[in-house]
Amino acid sequence: MKIMHGSHVGENRYVSDRIEKGFTLLEIMVVLVIIGVMAALIAPRFVERADEAKVETTRVQMKNIAQALKLYRLQHGHYPSSSEGLNALVTPGKSGKRYMDALPKDAWGNDFVYLAPGVHGDFDILSYGADGKSGGSGFDADVGNWQ
Repeated sequence: MKIMHGSHVGENRYVSDRIEKGFTLLEIMVVLVIIGVMAALIAPRFVERADEAKVETTRVQMKNIAQALKLYRLQHGHYPSSSEGLNALVTPGKSGKRYMDALPKDAWGNDFVYLAPGVHGDFDILSYGADGKSGGSGFDADVGNWQ
C-alpha cells in the first residue's frame, strides 16, 4: 500500500510541476496567430460598415436640408438661388425666420453643394463623398439627394 501511495504522490508531483510551468512559447504563438487571422478577416467588415454608416448619415442630413428648403419655399414662393446658397436657411430674412439653426456638414466634415435649379430636380444637394472631390467610385463617389 505504501508503494502505491508513493506512486500516487509522484503522479501529483508531476501534475503540479506541469501546472506551475504555464504555457509554452509555442502555445502562445499559436494563439497569437489565430487571433491575428481572425482580426484580419473581421476588421475589414467593420471598416466597410463605418463607411456605409457615413453615407447613410450624409443622406439623412440631405433629407433634413431638403425639408428646410421646402419650408423656405412655402414662405417665399421659391427656393433660394444657387448664389444665395444654403446660407439662406440659417440667415434670418425679412420675416426674421431661420429654417435651420446651423448648416450641417456631410459625414466627412465637408460642406454640401447646392444648386437651384438643380440638374435632377428643383434643387440638388450634393456631397463629394469620402475624398471630397467630384466623381469617384465606392465610398469616394458623390452622394446626391436625387439618388
